[in-house]
Amino acid sequence: MDLGLLLDMAVSGDPDRVVLGTADQGMTAQELQQRARNGAVAVQEAGAAHLMFVGSSGPAFPVALFAAAAAGVPLVPLNYRMPGEQIAALIAENEPALVIADAWLRDSGAVGPDALTPEQWLERTAVDRSDVPLVGAVDSDAVALLLYTSGTTAAPKAAVLRHRNLTSYVLSTIEFASADPSEASLVSVPPYHIAGVANTITNLYAGRRVIHLPTFTPEAWLETAHREGVTHALVVPTMLSRIVDHLEQDPAATAPKLRALAYGGATMPSRVIERALALFPDTGFVNAYGLTETSSTIALLGPDDHRAAGSSGDPEVRARLGSAGRAVPGIELEVRDEHGAPCPAGVAGDLWVSGEQVSGEYRGSAGNVVDGWFSTRDRGWLDAEGFLFIEGRTDDTIIRGGENIAPAEIEDVLQRHPSVADVAVVGLPDEEWGQRIAAAVVPRTGQTCSPEELQAWVRTHLRGSKTPDLVVLTDALPRTDTGKLLRRQVIADLSRS
Repeated sequence: MDLGLLLDMAVSGDPDRVVLGTADQGMTAQELQQRARNGAVAVQEAGAAHLMFVGSSGPAFPVALFAAAAAGVPLVPLNYRMPGEQIAALIAENEPALVIADAWLRDSGAVGPDALTPEQWLERTAVDRSDVPLVGAVDSDAVALLLYTSGTTAAPKAAVLRHRNLTSYVLSTIEFASADPSEASLVSVPPYHIAGVANTITNLYAGRRVIHLPTFTPEAWLETAHREGVTHALVVPTMLSRIVDHLEQDPAATAPKLRALAYGGATMPSRVIERALALFPDTGFVNAYGLTETSSTIALLGPDDHRAAGSSGDPEVRARLGSAGRAVPGIELEVRDEHGAPCPAGVAGDLWVSGEQVSGEYRGSAGNVVDGWFSTRDRGWLDAEGFLFIEGRTDDTIIRGGENIAPAEIEDVLQRHPSVADVAVVGLPDEEWGQRIAAAVVPRTGQTCSPEELQAWVRTHLRGSKTPDLVVLTDALPRTDTGKLLRRQVIADLSRS
């Protein structure tokens, strides 16, 4: 099965339903299908082996996604915020390519003069090319998507996602045509993020109209949600934190009446989700944990899980509010020790995952797949009921005096301090202990706290060996635009303290 077949199904179910954009001027499923075919002809005539998208969210992106599928070439979305030299290098790596890029990137010279702007792409795909035959059929094993990893710890590399990976994820997690005509989804994550791709596909398959927000601000998000009658939304933790702050600080701001609000992409502080649950009392919250290499979500903490954990007096059940939930259908999770043996419940180790939606493949390398199991390089543990708790990347573990310490545990304690807005805990080299614990802390606006106060706070909640040796107050932490912490930069900054 390929992505084009998912689009065909959407058209056969309701060809005139608006699936993209505003309710009154949006694009119908049939129009998306026709534009995708017209775009495939453009790719074919350009002799392109890849269709590249270097721009912000909007209707041009879904058209490009399905045009690439119809043409039988991979779509390659790039982070438009990267330096121009890096964008140019990645485009060269994928030549011959047809490039779609925001106008300012073309003007800067980063993408070349032949690149089409999203507006030009939409104009070209509006011209009927039904008279031109498409060459060949698309195989389910063909590459549908090349997504470059964020490069927070190394140079970006292209994760390979095949049509069977992406369609398997959709078919196992989404019910076809399950959305009623009034439903609309607001997608705020960028096109080069797997969640941006997955939400475009899954909402189309469900029959839910998608509104892409080109640039996120809490004001723009709230205004769009109210104006378009948004019922479902997807955000990353930093976005939800800013939305919550805005709603709490602006008396005129009101929360939209969402049916579901999904979040993922980075660790969600418990303090933020607890405040959000109070502000959106009738909304079903969903924590979606996944990776680029797994075609998006592999574990889910659903609305009932959120409410049960948030209202429970049992510490073990309440702790699940900070979990990634349980495996989605078709996925197996296993936590393994350093010898590769499965860990019992409650014991941390390396997370491995298996399932049809899992690729674990990179262009030019075999990836991290062994006997059908993919090493996520995340460290975590499962409780007795199968709820997954992520402690962070394996390489983030701090080894202090022979003891393995998860930064996430200390970060969670610090984030619960009333004066803390954001925090990162890392290990710094130490001659005596091997590593010492250091914390970079961003105070909340209008509040103050001292390093000594924060150290005492941690010592009260955790044993002394997990108390940071160094606490540095800072204005902001280095993060990607999808909220991922740049730990290497934090280590470099703290090393100079």
